[in-house]
Amino acid sequence: MYGVTITELITKMDFRNLTPELDTDKIVVTQPEINRPALQLTGFYDHFDNERVQMLGNVEMAYLSGLAHERRIAMYDKLISSKIPCIIFCQDRAPEDGEVLDLCVHYGVPCLLSKKSTSDTMAEVIRWLKAKLAPCITVHGVLVDVFGEGVLIMGESGIGKSEAALELIKRGHRLVSDDVVEIRKVSDETLVGSAPDITKYFIELRGIGIIDVKTLFGVESVKNTQSIDMVIKLEEWDREREYDRLGMDDQYTEFLGNKVVCHNIPIRPGRNLAIIVESAAVNYRQKKMGYNAARELYNRVQANIAGNDE
Repeated sequence: MYGVTITELITKMDFRNLTPELDTDKIVVTQPEINRPALQLTGFYDHFDNERVQMLGNVEMAYLSGLAHERRIAMYDKLISSKIPCIIFCQDRAPEDGEVLDLCVHYGVPCLLSKKSTSDTMAEVIRWLKAKLAPCITVHGVLVDVFGEGVLIMGESGIGKSEAALELIKRGHRLVSDDVVEIRKVSDETLVGSAPDITKYFIELRGIGIIDVKTLFGVESVKNTQSIDMVIKLEEWDREREYDRLGMDDQYTEFLGNKVVCHNIPIRPGRNLAIIVESAAVNYRQKKMGYNAARELYNRVQANIAGNDE
């Protein structure tokens, strides 16, 4: 699993670092979940996951403020000494006892302060950590946003993936990544694709070279991330092969355990790949809205047959 440094967390969430003397570049978060140490503040540490970010809100602070000073510091000491990655205080409520920051420095645990409510801070941190720490693979292909649907175009090198993407960009759609696509599983339902930093916004066209899509076509022609809703696999036309001509049943491919609708498109001279990809994206959206053209045709044929039999 990937790791996120506390420095990245501070920068992304605009936290205030109350322990700047600690090197937050060397402290890494590996768990996307957050823990609010309620039972731990009473001394119960069975099944405690110390790899999670610890977050304190009004409830925890109210409980701690009601304890005697010695007991409160003892609870803080036990929590902070548990090798946690960091501790976050929400609603701009820094710990009242100066000893808490001393304990954080002593045990090497960054103490952070959030201006937002506990619920909002927790939701944002979990969402961001899940995306950053999601299982990730890289695949060879082109990812394009077509009418809001993420279309991953795959196929052998030189078959025309980048050329199809370029035509789609000219038709008003947006490039996410060319050649290499990083796919992250952010949930059991969602795969998100992005480009490696080194190749972001670039397309390779054989015979021309590298072009910068963002510079040539403007910022509206590119996108940083996109959910992957459909896969289109381009392949050489084979006269001996039978291709699906109705599309009654969806075919799927799998990435990181998630199934994605997949279409195999045979390539031969004269076929306009951009229009085919656009049509596939619109048809997919139509199916999501409950309309299946192939089934509609089938129902009409069956109704016509039934009518002729009467």
